[in-house]
Amino acid sequence: MEIDVQTAISWLNKANEKMQAEKDYLTKLDQETGDGDHGINMARGFSEVENKIANGNYETCADVFKDTAMTLMSKIGGASGPLYGTAFLRLSTALKGQDPVDEKAFAQGVQAALEGIQQRGKASVGEKTMVDVWQPIAAYLQETSAIEAAQLEKIAKEAMEATKDLIATKGRAAYFKERSKGAIDPGAASSFYLFSALAEVLKEAK
Repeated sequence: MEIDVQTAISWLNKANEKMQAEKDYLTKLDQETGDGDHGINMARGFSEVENKIANGNYETCADVFKDTAMTLMSKIGGASGPLYGTAFLRLSTALKGQDPVDEKAFAQGVQAALEGIQQRGKASVGEKTMVDVWQPIAAYLQETSAIEAAQLEKIAKEAMEATKDLIATKGRAAYFKERSKGAIDPGAASSFYLFSALAEVLKEAK
């Protein structure tokens, strides 16, 4: 598998499609333990990303991801903008000058993105955040020599669903303590849609 500029753009367009379709569900999740605006923020942010990259003349994936990062940081409110923006900025930096991007380089890029999210959000695995999806995805990409779309989506989905049993210790949800248990973390859910979008694009590219 290789990711070129067109694959990167298709991934982000597909991610936007999912964020629009799941906007109400993400909002419902966030109403349980947060501000209730995660769905609106993600839908707005990725819509702006699609508009931004549609007009770009990109030479590398890194350029696509850099514009994505800047757009998400400026258009998404709350904590999600800086976190997703940091992820794509770290991904962009890790892949700078490479096109197309091979599996090993992409794995290193996602690992860098995960580390950026953790540093920005001061979060670790098991604290009921988007880290709980990004970490197993990063681990899978590091371990495999051939990314399988179905496996990628399966890992992301199981990781998202596992946040239901966790007690939040970060962000607004942490105020709910034990009461946060039983609900899927909205950031984990939007991260699942992001990687589900990538899996679909990789399937179509075969």
